Amino acid sequence: MTTAELSNAEKKVLLAFQTLATEKATPEDLLAARDDFSALVEVMNGSSWLQAKGMVRHEETMRNFVALGREGQGYAEQGLPERRAVDYLARSGGKAPMSALVQAGALKQEEVSIALGWVKRKGLANLGKEGNETVLSLTEAGQRAATTPTADEAVLKIVAQRGEVPEGELDAEGLKLLYGRQNLVRKREEITRVIHLTQKGKLTLQKGEIRLTESVAQLTPELIQTGKWRDVEIRPYDVQAFAPAWVGGKKHPLRQIIDRIRQVFLEMGFSEIEGPYVRSAFWNMDALYTPQDHPARAMQDTFYLEGKLQYADLSPHQKLMADVRAVHENGGDTGSLGWRTPWSERVASQNLLRTHTTVDTINYLFKNPNPPVKVFSVDRVFRNEAVDATHLPEFHQVEGIVMEEGANLRQLIGLLRTFYAKMGFEKVTVRPSYYPYTEPSLDIAVWYNNRWLELGGAGIFRPEVTKPLGVNHPVLAWGLGLERLAMLSLGLKDLRELYVSDVEWLRNAPLQK
Repeated sequence: MTTAELSNAEKKVLLAFQTLATEKATPEDLLAARDDFSALVEVMNGSSWLQAKGMVRHEETMRNFVALGREGQGYAEQGLPERRAVDYLARSGGKAPMSALVQAGALKQEEVSIALGWVKRKGLANLGKEGNETVLSLTEAGQRAATTPTADEAVLKIVAQRGEVPEGELDAEGLKLLYGRQNLVRKREEITRVIHLTQKGKLTLQKGEIRLTESVAQLTPELIQTGKWRDVEIRPYDVQAFAPAWVGGKKHPLRQIIDRIRQVFLEMGFSEIEGPYVRSAFWNMDALYTPQDHPARAMQDTFYLEGKLQYADLSPHQKLMADVRAVHENGGDTGSLGWRTPWSERVASQNLLRTHTTVDTINYLFKNPNPPVKVFSVDRVFRNEAVDATHLPEFHQVEGIVMEEGANLRQLIGLLRTFYAKMGFEKVTVRPSYYPYTEPSLDIAVWYNNRWLELGGAGIFRPEVTKPLGVNHPVLAWGLGLERLAMLSLGLKDLRELYVSDVEWLRNAPLQK
């Protein structure tokens, strides 16, 4: 290859290496080496063309840095909720009712569910009941934690002191715990680029033939008529130069999978339903027999609305509310004992972003209590999750139900095998499980990559759910997370890749069958 085949930008990059007398440099170093670069982008363009010609090689190194998040500073100063709970328990002889922590000022009321969840997850305390009180008692791990910071506390302290810390310098276990919480720490990615001069590039420089000239890619009438063509360098065409491929438009891979699921349900004789994103806690939780003190109702797990939309008007459903209240408090006429706790209409009327599509199913059954019913939905749901490789605050849920006289577990398993076979999974198995509003409950697993992989849950709605709705026949239900299915189909390891606008990945993603 002759220097006549190089653009001025490519020549400048090579000459910058010569000026620096080095075989590797950052783009910024190359920019500073010459005063005739127009901007850093010219360095990058020139080096990219040289890389395509084998004269330089690019190397990229990514480092992650950790800094305090929006709530991290406050927790770094005051201590994590579970830390304050452990400290209070240690001062109280190792045991105390949960209400005492709030009364003593160790915890705020809105931090109670956070503290409960994390002392249990870390094994710092055992939870028990004494009358109507939730009582915490320190475990051995909790007693050790009373005098020694936990792994995540140690990491939080270092980040608070240093401001921004390379991820590799922090304890992986403690960092994992902090990443699993909302807004305590944030991660910043930094990419370092280094350009290496190859042997081919060095030989080109050694020839000493690189001259910056005005170059043109084609002869114009003006160049010929004025004779200026004699003073410019005419660049030859490189028929082997890289050219972008033409790619036709297509549906997003996730939309393709949604369309396939809809097609399968429709082939099985189901009708599609949908509903609004904003729902009352009554329909989203109470009607599904979820107790009003369940951790899922906490703001750390659910997005609640504020302002004028904070509460829903439940007055049109007085009879249904009375039946649901009875089921929660004493089981009503279902034969259940209920939750044996007072039920609050105020709590039930809170508006939220729906946490599952089952809220639409329940609402549909209330309006259509007579068999047969065969409906499905594929729609978005919202949960207050920390974003990581397997969790998103907004995702899709797939759900199907059948309500008819005599419906039974054998029929449900047959429906599951048919559905997943149509989705391309020939080997399907079910295992006993537990879900709050179905009994019996099942987990569904499919054979994938030589192992069983759980893909969803199923069951028959409990009488505590169906009887208040006026439904007197069995309701078979199953559901799965769409994004997890998409990860399998597309070979992804990180959920976030589904929603990043990576044009190259979107172009190359295979069409879904």
